[in-house]
Amino acid sequence: MKSKLLTIAVLLVLLSAQTAMLASDTRLPQIEILSFSEGYDPVRYEAGFIIGDSWSELGFDVLVTTVAPSTQGQRVYHEQDYDAALQGWGARIDRLDPHHFLSTMHSEQARLGGVNPAGYVNLDYDAVFEAQQSELDVEARRELVHEAQTIAAEAQPLTVLYHADEVVAYNNETFGNFTTMTGEGIYNEWTPYSVTPLTDDRILTIGKFTESTTINPLYATGSIDWRFLRLVYDKLIKLSADIEPLPWAAESFEAVDDHNIQVVLRDGMTFHDGVPVTVEDVKFTFDYFIYHEFEYFRAFLEPLAQTTIVDENTINFELETPYAPFITVTLSQIPILPKHIWEAIDEPKELVPDAVPTIGSGPFAFDRWDRGEYKRILKYDNHFHADEMDIDGIEYIFYADSEGRFTGLIMGEIDMIGMGLHPGQIPLALEQEHLSIHNVPSFGYTQMLYNNRREPFDDKAVRQALTMAIDKATIVDVLLDGYGEVGYSVVAPVNFYWHNLDVPRFSYDLAAARQVLEDAGYWWDDEGYLNYPQQ
Repeated sequence: MKSKLLTIAVLLVLLSAQTAMLASDTRLPQIEILSFSEGYDPVRYEAGFIIGDSWSELGFDVLVTTVAPSTQGQRVYHEQDYDAALQGWGARIDRLDPHHFLSTMHSEQARLGGVNPAGYVNLDYDAVFEAQQSELDVEARRELVHEAQTIAAEAQPLTVLYHADEVVAYNNETFGNFTTMTGEGIYNEWTPYSVTPLTDDRILTIGKFTESTTINPLYATGSIDWRFLRLVYDKLIKLSADIEPLPWAAESFEAVDDHNIQVVLRDGMTFHDGVPVTVEDVKFTFDYFIYHEFEYFRAFLEPLAQTTIVDENTINFELETPYAPFITVTLSQIPILPKHIWEAIDEPKELVPDAVPTIGSGPFAFDRWDRGEYKRILKYDNHFHADEMDIDGIEYIFYADSEGRFTGLIMGEIDMIGMGLHPGQIPLALEQEHLSIHNVPSFGYTQMLYNNRREPFDDKAVRQALTMAIDKATIVDVLLDGYGEVGYSVVAPVNFYWHNLDVPRFSYDLAAARQVLEDAGYWWDDEGYLNYPQQ
């Protein structure tokens, strides 16, 4: 009898072990969520753990890893080595045109370094995206933009978590007359032309806790980099505070027809080394960016067939197909490079920081960069707008975290902050008489990226369920203290003309999320972990 009982016990142990082995073979792999440190961004830091706990409750094995912004950028964009990541796009003024945000899900941008690190590939989406960029009728283009948002929202290659308000503070005793722009607040490219010193100090000091990762215009991919570089390099077109395209390095521009745009270059411009800016430099720049396949600008340059010099001041841009955002986006984004410097550089993306040329033609000339501590640009006196500026330069002081930067603002070490205050700092800033606050809604967004190249994120049902397990409202109401709006589309509600109100919304509902997974064949083992559908 004892022998039989022993045999049964052994069989039960073996059966249990076999079941456990089966579960481990079919169990979904651990999900690593890349997030940021509390010092860098307390909202995304806390959001990462809230989301991780909710996904765990749904049956996923979750690990939340906090990394430096540069590390996350490298892993997500340049290596695409991640599972899920809390990322975001800033609200640069050119992005009010929906083209950039929509391009972040175009398959051509799924390459290493591209703006589609999620690796989303959908031929139907690509067709609609390409149609909207070629549609010159605004109303017809709007319908296509809405359709693209619908396709993306249903597929959930990423989920927009929220659109955080841009709340920025400045010292009202040192500088005044800041320009405010939609989405960018006062930290925009027009403020240097309008801001007025209230003391003898004519250097505007900006406090930051995130440093540019590069000063190489052929490698810079984020708004942090370009908010600095756009003051060193001129563009042909600049968007006004009212989102109107204005001639800048261009004296004028004209759409000759649907396929040709002619630009007349402004007379008398020089680079910071004194060499004149010519149409040869403009042609070289666009050809150089295309030849080196700079992924960040790829979507903007792809429709360009060729550039042709018409005369000593005029250049023609011929398009393969009509391209609606060419003037407002492409011409306002490509920085004019000095041909006499860059034509000798064969591998621009491989330049080490000390070898990167810092010569542009913009209103400010590069002066100094002590990495991790300090950066300075000085007014270029020969710029065509130099006489209209009341400041002599801009210096950037880098702090270890947001609290250090906020303390620097209160103590008068800096005149303003670059990028927004965190919600917990806003009430304290309002108590300071020498500080003023600007608050504008943002059309940028924070997103949870899913790496669609990997299991289980290659399954739409999993992506939808994960999104339904994110309590976006709590993130906005509690972590943002209400300074923001829940997101459902890459085109924000504040960008009302282009925003699609009717996109599919996968709202927070754990029971519904479990049902989506169950309907797709996923199942839970005895330990509560999710397993792949049985074959």
